[in-house]
Amino acid sequence: MQKLLERFIRYAKINTQSDEQVTDRTPTTDNQWELARLLEAELKELGLPEVNLDEKCFLTAVLPANTDKDIPTIGLLAHIDTTSDFTADGVSPQVIENYDGKDIPLKGKKGMFLSPGEFPELLEHIGETLITTDGTTLLGADDKAGVAVIMTVVDHLLRHPEIEHGTIKIAFTPDEETGTGIRNFDVEGFGADFAYTLDGGKAGEIEYENFNANKVFVTVTGKSVHPGTAKNVMKNAIHILYEFNALLPAAERPEHTEGREGYFHLNRMFEGAVDKLKAGYIIRDHDAKKFEERLALMRDSAAFINRKYGEGTIELEVIEQYRNMLEVITPVMHIVETAKEAMRSLGIEPIDTPIRGGTDGSQLSYMGLPTPNLFNGGHNFHGPYEFAVLESMAKSVEVVLKIIQLYAEK
Repeated sequence: MQKLLERFIRYAKINTQSDEQVTDRTPTTDNQWELARLLEAELKELGLPEVNLDEKCFLTAVLPANTDKDIPTIGLLAHIDTTSDFTADGVSPQVIENYDGKDIPLKGKKGMFLSPGEFPELLEHIGETLITTDGTTLLGADDKAGVAVIMTVVDHLLRHPEIEHGTIKIAFTPDEETGTGIRNFDVEGFGADFAYTLDGGKAGEIEYENFNANKVFVTVTGKSVHPGTAKNVMKNAIHILYEFNALLPAAERPEHTEGREGYFHLNRMFEGAVDKLKAGYIIRDHDAKKFEERLALMRDSAAFINRKYGEGTIELEVIEQYRNMLEVITPVMHIVETAKEAMRSLGIEPIDTPIRGGTDGSQLSYMGLPTPNLFNGGHNFHGPYEFAVLESMAKSVEVVLKIIQLYAEK
């Protein structure tokens, strides 16, 4: 497990935040290249015969089959970018060995703790090794834990040629967090029959049902005049956004929903003043019909505001992110059942729940590559309370190896 830990920390320290405001290029940030080039070098050092880093920062590699058996070609994917929800500049992981169940001081920020009182799942990992933030950044287990797992799987198979396997295709991808990167991926050129992303969390998680998802940018154009002479003239873009937001049901926000309940989420205020304001929403729903109804409500609300304040006051830019992969996975459910079989054979009970989010696998499935999502051992993604469990990461390695072996046996 030591090499797995070292890999993860090495990757986590590299700032690879993507930028959801950038829509005209991939990768959206230049800093993602640093990790991509490091991984390229490491894959070549391991001795893989086909390693390619393309002009859009997609890194692919091939581990050739070591048998003449007719075995499916399996893809393994993880994304190299981290979210822009919280800073990733200067990630300094803390390693807590033999966790004792008590509060963990996040030493970069005085008085800040990772506490089982607030995060009771910590108590499930007493005696294990935790990797936490120092409180000033996110950790990046989403998805550098997945990257470390895949690299460890490849390393293990190369060092143990007695393990029979078919061709394994590897891909490390940019801009998963923006929802835009994977649409540039060459699925046909990748050449896998099916794949798994290593982008889940808790040990045992397997995900093949996810939200339908769109991003919506809302631009409000007001009219700024001196407040002393503003009567019947000023149009305050800030207040108009509040009015627009109030037309969306308050009970259908992320903080009030769970399970398969969808939501509207105002998650960005990019710029704002009386004369102009830009904000970002995400809308989510597992049910395709309800999802379209959410988008229709936003459009109807914008039309109402425009009738009230003048045409062009509110403009919506709708960006499709991903769709529920369940429809595509259902005809090839063996890829899910084999993963569950692998987990159970290792004493891990599969946790089968719909994702309240999405992965690259959501889009890949609709691009012709069915791709459910497996756990990577991370928790509390996208913020300073993020942590990873080394033993869970090691279990992820074992599960992937077992899936590969099961397909070789079948």
